[in-house]
Amino acid sequence: MAEITKKKPAKTPKLADPQMASIDVASQQMIARSHELGVETVFDRAVNMKPCNIGIQGICCKNCAMGPCRLPLPKGGIEGEDERKGLCGATPNTIAARNFARMVAAGAAAHSDHGRSVAEVFMSAARKETDDYKIKDVARLLEVAPHLGVATKVEVDGEEKDRDIDEIALEVAEAAINEWGKPEGELLYAKRAPAPLYEKWKKNGVIPRNIDREVVEIMHRTHMGVDQDYKNLVKQCTRASLADGWGGSMLATDLQDIMFGTPYPLQSEANIGIMKEDHVNVIVHGHEPVLSEMIVAASQTKEMLDYAKSKGANGIQLGGICCTANEILQRHGVPPAGNFLQQELVIVTGACDAMVVDVQCVFQNLANVAKCFHTKLITTHPIAKMEQDNVIHIEFDEHHALEDAKRILKLAIDNFEKRGTEVMIPKQKATQIAGFGVESIEYHLGGTFRGTYYTLNDNIINGRIRGIAGVVGCNNARSQHNNECITIIKELIKNDVIVLTTGCNAIACATHGLLTPETAAVYCGPGLAEVCETVGIPPVLHLGSCVDNSRILLAATEVVKAGGLGNDICDLPAAGSAPEWMSEKAISIGQYFVSSGVYTVFGGVLQVNGAPVFQDYLFNELEKVYGGKWDMYTNPMDHAHAMIAHIDKKRKELGIDKARERVLMDMADRQALEA
Repeated sequence: MAEITKKKPAKTPKLADPQMASIDVASQQMIARSHELGVETVFDRAVNMKPCNIGIQGICCKNCAMGPCRLPLPKGGIEGEDERKGLCGATPNTIAARNFARMVAAGAAAHSDHGRSVAEVFMSAARKETDDYKIKDVARLLEVAPHLGVATKVEVDGEEKDRDIDEIALEVAEAAINEWGKPEGELLYAKRAPAPLYEKWKKNGVIPRNIDREVVEIMHRTHMGVDQDYKNLVKQCTRASLADGWGGSMLATDLQDIMFGTPYPLQSEANIGIMKEDHVNVIVHGHEPVLSEMIVAASQTKEMLDYAKSKGANGIQLGGICCTANEILQRHGVPPAGNFLQQELVIVTGACDAMVVDVQCVFQNLANVAKCFHTKLITTHPIAKMEQDNVIHIEFDEHHALEDAKRILKLAIDNFEKRGTEVMIPKQKATQIAGFGVESIEYHLGGTFRGTYYTLNDNIINGRIRGIAGVVGCNNARSQHNNECITIIKELIKNDVIVLTTGCNAIACATHGLLTPETAAVYCGPGLAEVCETVGIPPVLHLGSCVDNSRILLAATEVVKAGGLGNDICDLPAAGSAPEWMSEKAISIGQYFVSSGVYTVFGGVLQVNGAPVFQDYLFNELEKVYGGKWDMYTNPMDHAHAMIAHIDKKRKELGIDKARERVLMDMADRQALEA
């Protein structure tokens, strides 16, 4: 008689502790509600699935079918090179560098492909192939054109005259699209960097040739048996990341500003509490604003508002998740409902009538959560579909953009009547001021006629502002939602460091009340508080979505141009941070900031510590090449103080580390200063 084996009973999955999962009260309430309703979310999956110990060190290679080859560190660690090798002989440094490079390639591809989509829509608008998209900001077009080699003036009979705007727009579109695949030359926007930085890139041979080529070359180099020198791999990482930060992302930001309007500061709200029980709630999620712009326009039409009222709703409430949220926030004041880790939670409210997604950072599990409620989940992009049968795909076409947006809104409005009786919308929401950019910061520092970055520089030199921090990036379910972001930023502004923020980090700041001028009196050191009160700005400036990190690069360039703080970005008392990063895009962003001369700190774990020699190259040696370097801290207070220490080091190198006597100036003194 065969032996009967008993199956072990399946383990009951653990549930996330709401207070341990997030510091946001609204999110805590929705996590608890998901448990009551038996709906699994990312927070529950995080406590049930542990990360791979080898992969998290960056020393697992699966680039050929002889692997995966895993090269764990010996107990107690190692010093220098050792005998660990993959089947082909690849060392830990080679494997970690290849894995790092592939993350850069994926991140650069994601942001740059976003830029390409915007450029294609811009081309349609320039060719007058669509009535739904137009040139909204002519001044921005005229500012961008020369950087792409497009003349804005023409000589007629010996007299210089303005060129036709339509001609300029078409040439800008052609030049922009050419940046993705031109056969020769170099990235045109590289020359927007300070001249010493451009020359540094040129000397090291890392100026991108075109955007697509640099991503393709990383994939070639990291194929089995190609590039086996970790320093050479990092050189190509640099070139691909610059093609992202100073190329695809910067082009996306510029072309979006021209088509949709350059952002200027406006007031809005943030958090799940922006949803309304008596309105049709439509949540847009993803990263490309070409569709969401049309959804905003359609939602304001009398046709759609009347249709919503005919179905019993009092109106249409738009909200956003991730960077699509930031795009429509900074131009229209549409409030974000949450950041990356909150995407499932807005559906758990039972009040989300439709979630419309485009590309990047979209959970596949949204479909499973939507099944538990009445929510319509709608995909809109040809490269981003879901396999689940309850997902509707409406492919967006820029030639019929407003028509597509109305079709999507009608689905949401029709769904309003199908809501269950148990709707639970948290009350938590916060006021925010968003929509800052290079131009608006300049305006706030001096007004329409006297706007200048010198005011910022002067306050850094005199010590009221200690320095500048760019704090950006995602959320990560391996850390407490929003905790690292908020802890680090509060410590920075407490120590008089002004913060520029983008992406999901910016939404976290809004949610926790850090994006209003009144914040300064509560959280800032005396110097930064005085500047914020005088100028009327928050101590944390929301600069937009994650492609808008290019705004931070250009703001840093303007600080260099204003004078008094060195000749290059690496001279500035400035540092970068991604406290809760999770995306490959963050690695590309980090690399282009490092390559631009910025000390850049990542929270949590950077998958390189299994190759100490390679890690040392990123964390120390790169600074000798570009003036910037990587760093990593798991403790948020250590993270913040490492940034402050770097800022203080730069202040000392500039000779502005000593306290200066404050002098009251009379009118004669001011006139002399102007002269």
